[in-house]
Amino acid sequence: MIPFKLTDELIEQIQQLIATKKNANLRLMMKEFHYADIAEIAEELTKDEATYLIKLLDSEKTSDILAEMDEDLRESILKNLSVKEIAGELEELDTDDAADIVSELPKDIVQEVISEIEDKEHAKDIVDLLRYDDDTAGGLMAKELVKVKENWNVLTCVKEMRSQAENVTRVHSIYVVDDEDKLKGRLSLKDLLTTSTKTHIRDVYIAKVDYVNVNEKSEEVAKIMSKYDLEAIPVVDEIGRLVGRITIDDIVDVIKEEADKDYQLAAGIYQDVEADDSIWELTRARLPWLILGLFGGLGAAAIMGGFEEMIAKHAILFFFTPLIAAMAGNVGVQSSAIIVQGLANDDLKGSISNRLVKEMLLALLNGLILAALLLIFTWIWKGDFLTALAISISLVVVIIVAGIIGTFIPLFLDKRGIDPAIATGPFITTSNDIFGILIYFWIAKLVLGI
Repeated sequence: MIPFKLTDELIEQIQQLIATKKNANLRLMMKEFHYADIAEIAEELTKDEATYLIKLLDSEKTSDILAEMDEDLRESILKNLSVKEIAGELEELDTDDAADIVSELPKDIVQEVISEIEDKEHAKDIVDLLRYDDDTAGGLMAKELVKVKENWNVLTCVKEMRSQAENVTRVHSIYVVDDEDKLKGRLSLKDLLTTSTKTHIRDVYIAKVDYVNVNEKSEEVAKIMSKYDLEAIPVVDEIGRLVGRITIDDIVDVIKEEADKDYQLAAGIYQDVEADDSIWELTRARLPWLILGLFGGLGAAAIMGGFEEMIAKHAILFFFTPLIAAMAGNVGVQSSAIIVQGLANDDLKGSISNRLVKEMLLALLNGLILAALLLIFTWIWKGDFLTALAISISLVVVIIVAGIIGTFIPLFLDKRGIDPAIATGPFITTSNDIFGILIYFWIAKLVLGI
């Protein structure tokens, strides 16, 4: 398969076909593309052109296109579709994707759209999924799955599976339930094919099966599926009844969204934004941390003002202030990034005190090496050993403190239920700048005897 490549020439060709209403040619061209590629194409068209394209194609394909495309564009297109047309799109989607789209619709038309769905069982499943928060297993799961009763024999089981599989895009697993729909285990396809048709499922199913509760956080679901290399995982309700399944494609989306959020937090952006958002939305996301940085800078300036007399006598101390602040910020960000990564991957072992001791020893080693280089450079440059020693000792202490702060803060935030990724950005940099400058001038004052 040749990888799809979006070009200006392709977009211009599609726009020309839309402008001249050459629908047959346009349908023929779109038939060659995957729905994800058409979603990418639609995002490069105007809203009117994208709506025209969606209305032109069959719902069987456009439903997947809508589920794949950018939320803002999808919202604009749906506004130009009738209630019946939206319902037609939802009928072609799996329940999880359909529920996601319904949740974005204006509240005043949701009931109308649901009532227009001809498959009432499908509509009921969509409504059921809307009860769950987006960041839970219930909000991620789809209702489509294959399940069999433990008291069926193999022959009955196969017949039922054929019937159920018609509504499932891909069968990852066959789940076994009791008469009350409580999850009992899973069924091996190999065992099913090699067992007598009269054998009962309860005699051949595998009792061990990984599952999650509907209220489990999506990040925890992602960790479980990643740890056990699962393509799908069943979801049970509060009393153990099988209510849905989560597939790997949903988890990939969760991981991507979490990575995007953490990256933005690390960059000092506190809410989810995209490059094409409005200037006001981008400003609201960035400004709080910039204000924090401003106050941090003012705090650092105030600290330096308290050592004005010492700086006047030893001007060289002023020249090394940016270096000390930069090293404090860099070490703090490195330490916090490692901890945040460990928390995200659930790789951190041992107590907080052991982690702090390890980070302190690491910072001490790095600090001594860097301080030795700085001591030699400053001594040769200025010929003043005592001043060079004061700056070097300060650097060691600053690096140790920055390492401890960078380790402790994300661990503390995680314990308090706050996303620790916030600690890898301006928060750590600003706090370490202030502490670093304070420690620097305080130690310099002690060593120089001022």
